Amino acid sequence: VRSFRRAGAEHVAGGGRLCQQRVTAAGCRFLFTMLEDSEFFSSPPRKTVRFGGTVAETLKKYKQGDTTDYDLLMIQLVDPEIKDAQIINWLQEFRACVAQLTKDFEYLVSKILKLPWLCRSLLVVEEYLAFLSNLVSAQTVYLRSCLSMIVSNFVPGRIVIQENGVDISDSEDEDEKLPQNFDICHRALQTIAKYVPSTAQFLMPILAEKFPFVNKSARTLECYVHNLLRITVYFPVLRLEILELVIEKFLKLDVNASHNDIEDAEETAANSALSSCAEEGLFDMDEDEKAHLIQPNNDMMAHPVAERLDILMCVLLSYIKDVCYVNGELMVSRTKDLYRDLLVVFDKLVLPTHASCHVQFFMFYLCSFKLGLAESFLEHLWKMLQNPNSPAVIRQSAAGYIGSFLARATYIPLVTVKACLDLLVPWLHHYIDSQDAGTKGYCDVVLHASFYSVCQAVFYIFIFHCKQLLDGNLKKGLTYLQNLNFERMVMCQLNPLKVCLPSVVNLFAAITRKYQLAFCYTIIERNNRQLIPVVRSSAGGDSVQVCTNPLDCFFPFDPYILKRSKKIFEGVYRVWEDLSLQDIQVPQKVTKQATAEDDEDDFLKGESLHSETFGNMPSSFESNVQMPSSGSPVTFPMHQF
Repeated sequence: VRSFRRAGAEHVAGGGRLCQQRVTAAGCRFLFTMLEDSEFFSSPPRKTVRFGGTVAETLKKYKQGDTTDYDLLMIQLVDPEIKDAQIINWLQEFRACVAQLTKDFEYLVSKILKLPWLCRSLLVVEEYLAFLSNLVSAQTVYLRSCLSMIVSNFVPGRIVIQENGVDISDSEDEDEKLPQNFDICHRALQTIAKYVPSTAQFLMPILAEKFPFVNKSARTLECYVHNLLRITVYFPVLRLEILELVIEKFLKLDVNASHNDIEDAEETAANSALSSCAEEGLFDMDEDEKAHLIQPNNDMMAHPVAERLDILMCVLLSYIKDVCYVNGELMVSRTKDLYRDLLVVFDKLVLPTHASCHVQFFMFYLCSFKLGLAESFLEHLWKMLQNPNSPAVIRQSAAGYIGSFLARATYIPLVTVKACLDLLVPWLHHYIDSQDAGTKGYCDVVLHASFYSVCQAVFYIFIFHCKQLLDGNLKKGLTYLQNLNFERMVMCQLNPLKVCLPSVVNLFAAITRKYQLAFCYTIIERNNRQLIPVVRSSAGGDSVQVCTNPLDCFFPFDPYILKRSKKIFEGVYRVWEDLSLQDIQVPQKVTKQATAEDDEDDFLKGESLHSETFGNMPSSFESNVQMPSSGSPVTFPMHQF
């Protein structure tokens, strides 16, 4: 205030006497209050230390061959201790001369793009976003570099601790501001898209290129997939390609974590925990205390690949629900659009993939939202199955999906199940009519693979729904089943009981025997006396042995055993219920002395069925899968999709 008074006095001394009389004490107080509220006077000036001239002068000298100031500028840009104020000053100068940042200064621009701007103050972030907007609008040659820089920040940073030049620690940065940083990255992408309409075209190859390797940590993969799916919200044109990319990576994990591998890993982990308890003398505890100590975190998967896939499936299934539901209400139009995109991905990637265990459940989950989706999915599979121009492996896979889907989905009513049987069974009878009396009317897996796959699907559906089909009105239910004419299927020359999975065949034979729908035991015994050579096997090898799965098939909706994401399917997934011996009348074994006159046309009067078959769930892996305890879905501290 004194300085302003002094300035006023000097002004008066120069000839402004009248002005001096107006500078009163009240006026000084008003001036002091105004200056005190000013942002400039209330905040300290930015302390910046710089060497060389301005950016415009530096670029001009560089073109003339003088690189001294340019080298000084490069040194300051890579300084790890660079301050926020200095970054803001640089960015403002670069924005002023962005037209000069041609391809000749590509190296300089690359250093600017490597500045640590996300972890800085809001002023730095806003200035950097403004710089990116000016850069891509004036120099589109840098569009790909800018997009690549943004996508690189879709994963947590790395914290490397060195000692004597050696890395002793390398871990992920679990910064609390990580969700906020991701929000800024998505804002940057949308800002760039406003100035460059073709951003989406250049972005997709970068997303595929930057996708972390599947062996990276679960957290890294989770963050990247989450951010990819968020892009589909404001870039809907990229949704199909992003879903295809994501599910392709999921399948690579899925095929490397089979049911047997996961179960073995869980069993090994449980045994290891028991051994630790024994060493610590914990066997004196009660069962609840021991269970708590052995399994402190039931959500963790012992198999490392299954652990990553479990977390990623939670992200994908959450995305599907967030797209289809708004405030708890199903958005039919949005759901149909997502269904069409996922169906394209399913046909292209999932259907041809052999022995995937969990990824295909995204279609199972989506179809649970509305019966019309489930029926549309079944109709789509049926068209692929009966299309003779489709590859044999696709037709087989479609049959497996139809059988497994109808058997396991609780949201499919019995009337839909019967409608599908009314399509599949006549197709089988028509196939028998065309082949049974011809020159190819014999058992051959290669020639009749589609037929055997449909037979197995029908048997599988019947096993799961036989009680429902007969409940209420037994006579009416039996009439319906008799009209399906199972007897003709099993007695035909193509001999499907010889090719289908033994677990399915045994249960089918027991149930049909009780209700006198078909008599399969004589055929089963005759087939058992013949060795079935390995025709085709995913395991490889050329040895000739008894093969229990000559179709090399699988049921795609076998039990879901990933602990976190499994909870999502509670209520919509049908678990196999064991059949008791009282439910099935097992015929007694009648032994017959073998003689030299016996040949393959002799039939045994009685057949046997192993009792343990009833306790086992019919599956492609022929294992009694115990469903692990459910865990809560993974929590992700980010915005909903």
